[in-house]
Amino acid sequence: MNEVSMEKISPKYQMVLIRKIESAIWHEYKSYKDVKFYIEKWHIVEENWNEFWENFPIILKEPNKEIDLLSTLHKIDGEILLKIAIDLGIETPDFIPSVPIFRNEIKSSYSTASRTFEDAFKQIEEHPDIAIGLVNSALESIVKEILSDERVNIQLKGNETLHCLVDKILKFLRLYPNSDIPNEIKQIGSSLLSICKGIEDLRSAKTKFHGKIEGDYIINDPLYTYFVINSVATVGLFLKNYFEKKIPPKEIVTNDDEIDNLPF
Repeated sequence: MNEVSMEKISPKYQMVLIRKIESAIWHEYKSYKDVKFYIEKWHIVEENWNEFWENFPIILKEPNKEIDLLSTLHKIDGEILLKIAIDLGIETPDFIPSVPIFRNEIKSSYSTASRTFEDAFKQIEEHPDIAIGLVNSALESIVKEILSDERVNIQLKGNETLHCLVDKILKFLRLYPNSDIPNEIKQIGSSLLSICKGIEDLRSAKTKFHGKIEGDYIINDPLYTYFVINSVATVGLFLKNYFEKKIPPKEIVTNDDEIDNLPF
């Protein structure tokens, strides 16, 4: 993420992204005053007696000195634009490919996980370690929801870790370590389990979710967090969709007689 610049984004995508950001800002803040306040939160200025630097210029209209938002956005580099887009909840699938689909798919059927994932998304830049802990919890929530389905019939104690939960669901889906499937599939299942163990260990050892002392390493680079969030989105999407394919949602049976007797 830190390596992204506008030169690496196609001009066509730049135009689309900037227009989405402009629209989202006006929708959120309504007035020129509040829009300018929002943009100033991203504006950094460094001044010495003979030097002046700013990360981007804020363009003002004449003669009223109101912000020219569109012109200002075109002066902002790619990394900051992407951060603004994420802050506003704008999908950026070319850079975080799994995340937009994941967010949409869990919104209705996994509401607790969805809220947790959205909280994590807001923390990526400012508190990358907190975001990792939250996405770990979001994935746990999805797997628990699946395992609680009466057709799965797996009893949980309530204190299972992510690794333990995913181990149970992979066994239920017969993806690992079932001897009837090709070795390559078993290897992928094993690797998926390892990914979840890595996320869980990262949460425990490299975030503030467990007690830390002076000198302990804490994740502070958002780039690592984007990597973890993409991993969670990919694993979560796969488990959700594979489960729904293997165990389709129950059909709602409607009694035609009841419909015929409705008073309208």
